[in-house]
Amino acid sequence: MGVLRLRQTESVISTYAADVSGVCSALYEMGGMTVMHDASGCNSTYNTHDEPRWYDTPSMVYISALSELEAVMGDEEKLIADICETAAQLNPRFIAVAGTPIPMMMGTDFSGVARLIERRTGIPAFGFATNGMHSYLLGAGRALAAVAGRFCPDGIRPEGGARPVVNLLGATPLDFSVGGSVEAMGAWLEQEGFAFGCCWAMGSPWEELMQAGRADVNLVVSSCGLPLAHALQKLYGTPYVTGAPFGREFSRRLARQLASAARDGQNRNPLQPERGGQQSGEILLIGEPVSAASLRCVLQEDFGLTGVRIVTPLECPEQLACPGDLFQAQEDDLFEAAARARLVIGDPIYRRVLRGNRKAAFIRWPHEGCTGRIYRREIPVLVGQSANNWLETRL
Repeated sequence: MGVLRLRQTESVISTYAADVSGVCSALYEMGGMTVMHDASGCNSTYNTHDEPRWYDTPSMVYISALSELEAVMGDEEKLIADICETAAQLNPRFIAVAGTPIPMMMGTDFSGVARLIERRTGIPAFGFATNGMHSYLLGAGRALAAVAGRFCPDGIRPEGGARPVVNLLGATPLDFSVGGSVEAMGAWLEQEGFAFGCCWAMGSPWEELMQAGRADVNLVVSSCGLPLAHALQKLYGTPYVTGAPFGREFSRRLARQLASAARDGQNRNPLQPERGGQQSGEILLIGEPVSAASLRCVLQEDFGLTGVRIVTPLECPEQLACPGDLFQAQEDDLFEAAARARLVIGDPIYRRVLRGNRKAAFIRWPHEGCTGRIYRREIPVLVGQSANNWLETRL
């Protein structure tokens, strides 16, 4: 009798932060009010595991407290009335309503809900039809692009100063935590001769975000920043370069690409490996696509390693994938890839996918969007030479 194998099930690894958490994380510091439409659990999961700023930085993130009766009867009027009443007391800059699995099954019209809220309150409102079935990358990307498209004023252009102005796009704690990585990227830009514009969306006040059009070029440091890069390019014509400034050689190459893009207005994607062709998968990278691809460049350019393959359950824009890479991987895909690897680099939970492969080495690379706060103290700052130092002690 054959063995039944269930796809899309996970027995030994965790899921990533969901799309609704991505919306909340992206909008956290913008002065808006974000409402998760759910019974209760999603908000506690978000503030306990996905949001390290929760206890230090105030933000208006709420849950709708959806009841069983409301779920059965589809009473959206209560949701709308509660949000309008709360907004009248708090006066947020905008209102965002994001979905979870139950509203998805109810068929909630989030765009319609947002229109009614905006009509009643006079406050700009967004409806995000997230459903908890995708990763934070999708939710954060949609939220950042929506805010830029709605609020960034037209007519702003670069001032043409001696130093090109660069914005960081796609920085959230789900990818970079709160251990200094975002600050290090800003300092790296200054060291490389650029002027730091603003960071979407950690550490920059609203007024700086609204001046995003003054940048000569945008640097996309995670894949959730790509929709925002497209939105800003459509609005201002700003080119973008994709990559996180990891490692000595790759960060230098990334700086050169930024300078070139600022001069000629053309997008750049330096994440394609200098050695092309199919990746053998002897070295397996598991993580967010831009960070993982940037770390692959460090392994190749600074350490001369080949056969580096990215295999991750996360979604990935097509332009970031290389031959042999596998995105939206199932647990069985990870088992299969790890069985042939001699080195795996990923969140500590992924040591479990090695199973019978006792010859493979494992490097712990914690990811807040994967295991939350559990390994936060181990999350490294990989900007510039720091990545070399970190890898030299582990390879």
